[in-house]
Amino acid sequence: MNILVIEDNPSHMKLAHHVLSAAGNNVNGAEASGQALEVIKADKPQIILVDLELPGMDGLTLIRKLKADADMADIPIVAVTSYPERFSRTEVLAAGCVAYIAKPINTRTLPGQLEQLVK
Repeated sequence: MNILVIEDNPSHMKLAHHVLSAAGNNVNGAEASGQALEVIKADKPQIILVDLELPGMDGLTLIRKLKADADMADIPIVAVTSYPERFSRTEVLAAGCVAYIAKPINTRTLPGQLEQLVK
């Protein structure tokens, strides 16, 4: 599976990349929303894992932008956050995400969770 991880924390990015790659996935990364848009246009992922707390354009704004674009609206998006008090599950799912995960992520179940969401 082709996965894009959008995460500005280098250690979180490294962990997600390691866990998802070890499960046999092709993982690309982006550290900010602008970079993510370029990566998505160049190589459309099958699923996107996006941190909601990003520099510049936050993840929720990025999600809304992706869902408003006909070329990207069909990509399943999973929101991840360390700040569930700032970004509510209801708000995130209403923006178009297929799932909402509060950090810390469960590294044992994450690959399977994403695979189920793409089917």
